[in-house]
Amino acid sequence: MRNSTKSYLGQSRLWWLVLIVGVALVIGGFAYWFWPAAGYAIASQIFGWLLILAGIVQLCVSAGENRPRGWGWWLAGGVIDIFIGFTLVRSIILSEAVFPVFLSFLFFFWGVEALAGACSGRGGKRWWLQLINGILLCIIGYLFLEGTYMSDTFMVSFLTAIAFIYWGFTVAIAGLEMKPVKEYNE
Repeated sequence: MRNSTKSYLGQSRLWWLVLIVGVALVIGGFAYWFWPAAGYAIASQIFGWLLILAGIVQLCVSAGENRPRGWGWWLAGGVIDIFIGFTLVRSIILSEAVFPVFLSFLFFFWGVEALAGACSGRGGKRWWLQLINGILLCIIGYLFLEGTYMSDTFMVSFLTAIAFIYWGFTVAIAGLEMKPVKEYNE
């Protein structure tokens, strides 16, 4: 089996970890969508732990022997996710206060990362999907920032559920695209 990097994400044997993180994010987003009464504090704690999990997976993927082409983005994203995740988990009062701002920062970072991936993979088949993904992630980041200034808890709760469902699907699709393809030499 030969791993070739035909896309920005490259291929990795740890693709299934990325897929699991994506599915967990979708489940967490739907749980928050259907049970918003669980509270803002619980949501920030749950997503803090999900960010820690996502950060660990990103560090594992970037440090693997067959690391993807954009491994620097994976490494930076993993460090940022772990830092923000531990900050959210450390204190409930702090996490309630800064949750929307951290999410805004995260979605801006992921949007810029996706835009960079689209620009570097412009010759590929589906580079425009990365471009659309990057634009949507930046818009979500902007809406979180605006929701923070308006202090509208309902808007932040709604955006949190939508954003994590969207992010989960994006991460799961990225995991599937990272699956190595077996090439037979005949």
